Amino acid sequence: VISFLIVQAVYAAAEPIKSNPIPEPIVKRGIAVEVVELARLPATRGIRPADQDVRPAGWARINYVRDLPDGRRFANDSRGFLYIIDSSNQTHLYANVGAAFPNANYKRLESGFIGFAFHPEFAKNGLFYTVHSEYVRENARRPDFIPIGYALKDVTYHNVITEWHATNPSANTFEGTRRELLRVGHIVENLTHPMGAVEFNPFAKPGDADYGLLYTSGSDLGFSNGGGPQASNPAQTQRTDSVIGAILRIDPRSPSVSHGQKGLGDYTIPMANKFASDGNPATLGEIYAYGFRNAHRLSWDTDGTMFASDIGMDNIEEVNIVHNGGNYGWMKREGYFINGRSVGGALKELYPQPAEILDGKNKDEFIYPVAMYDHDEGRSVTDGFAYHGKIAALNGKFIFGDIQRGRIFAADLAALKKADDGIPRTVAPIEEVQLYIRDASGKRVDVSLSDLVEKTMGAKPPRADLHISRGRDGELFITSRQDGTIRMLVPDSGAGTSASNR
Repeated sequence: VISFLIVQAVYAAAEPIKSNPIPEPIVKRGIAVEVVELARLPATRGIRPADQDVRPAGWARINYVRDLPDGRRFANDSRGFLYIIDSSNQTHLYANVGAAFPNANYKRLESGFIGFAFHPEFAKNGLFYTVHSEYVRENARRPDFIPIGYALKDVTYHNVITEWHATNPSANTFEGTRRELLRVGHIVENLTHPMGAVEFNPFAKPGDADYGLLYTSGSDLGFSNGGGPQASNPAQTQRTDSVIGAILRIDPRSPSVSHGQKGLGDYTIPMANKFASDGNPATLGEIYAYGFRNAHRLSWDTDGTMFASDIGMDNIEEVNIVHNGGNYGWMKREGYFINGRSVGGALKELYPQPAEILDGKNKDEFIYPVAMYDHDEGRSVTDGFAYHGKIAALNGKFIFGDIQRGRIFAADLAALKKADDGIPRTVAPIEEVQLYIRDASGKRVDVSLSDLVEKTMGAKPPRADLHISRGRDGELFITSRQDGTIRMLVPDSGAGTSASNR
């Protein structure tokens, strides 16, 4: 109560922050890493009608690169295709996911066949999971969840998680069956912020509480800026009876198999989730953490620390350490600032926090970012990973970036974990990583991702469209949804030699 009164008093007296809420710039402090090309997915622009694809249409829209323990590498094109990339870096179609979903929506960058993940026991059970988006068509299946206060007639799009069962897990072309786990309804005009990730903790072992549990990204389902009168509605956020803004953690087994508690869809609720064991029937047990705007990418360090990259509104991009049951603040907070919409101002506005809250002397109910940057530096934070690989300059750092500008950033893992101390003002410093290539003579040439995409495409891209992925050995791939090329960060070759991590 004291904290709430302090916040309200400060808001009543304060003016919104006019510009540059984080004045300190992100600079390069000497980290430079070589990047090499590995593979390029087949061109798919033009396969969808012009009014059903992103404009301008990129070559291929890669969202994820993933490795199996058996050495096979997979990448998706969100226009509906899942590929295997062989040891010679040649691509082969594994599954035409789009063909299974004729109502799929490909109109936005984060749409279509958005993401995929393999079960940790895929080699035995043949299970993998996808998330995709759909238009609402005649005779569409009723969603398992519709935002509270709305009805079926209000639903504009669906977001769907599917389990696929490969008859032969070792085959290089998918044959098998599928089962729908969860279907969520959007009610905004544009398909903004669908669930973009399905993930397993890659470091969980058999017998661990986290083993075999599937996570989803945390999305506001477009309630921040999805268009129409529904957008910018704070009443849809900060709820534990809704999936909006929530990272879900589920046991993907059907309750008919697990004999456990059923969730909203055809999956089981893990009782280790705090909201599953809180004794409150009004909370959704599948919620792992909530209060995110668009925590579209998740990852883990080897010690089990879970990270989420949360895309902000008009001001702040966040890296968060995620805790079971945690509340991360949206729409009341953006970074460690007060978001104006929650206190009668505008969604694009920030107000300063009282010093007592920032310094941790008075506590509120929120968990704050461990690193953040403002929109002087970028526009939307992308995937991030703890790095413990072959590149000495990156070891012990969390590597992430900005989708639109393609900048790659680094923050010390130790500093990030130290910042997870309950004191909002404590955040880890960020520095920028310089990319370079080696020309034919072995000379170092500094580049940006946009430079590389421009060279491939023959024209400057409208945005870099960066995503980062991690291989089974911890090495990092960078991709762009503009040119469909998979590139890899490698130790300095010194002479332009090619690289492979297999």
